[in-house]
Amino acid sequence: MYKIAVLGDRDSIYGFASVGLEVHPVRDLTEAAGELKRLAEADYAVIYVTEATFEGLSAEIERYESRQLPAIIPIPGVSGNTGIGMNRVKETVEQAVGSDIIFNNSENERSR
Repeated sequence: MYKIAVLGDRDSIYGFASVGLEVHPVRDLTEAAGELKRLAEADYAVIYVTEATFEGLSAEIERYESRQLPAIIPIPGVSGNTGIGMNRVKETVEQAVGSDIIFNNSENERSR
């Protein structure tokens, strides 16, 4: 059975334990890189990573982008939303569909 993990700074991720997700707090990017590798090689289908940690681990995360599992998904931390998560969704949709159907439509609606 696959599992779901949340990786990032302690303050940002501990709330996820209350809904049954495994939390993996890290103190710095070196520790985060090691933990990400361990999780990615285990039975984790989804690994949520706080945006600050995600940004610092971009080289490590690229190694897993061509693999079907795990899905590594950025989430906002306690410091707020940096936009990385939304940009990833936009890029993924553009790659799958061939055009920007998410933001292109909303920009056209605003200009009317």
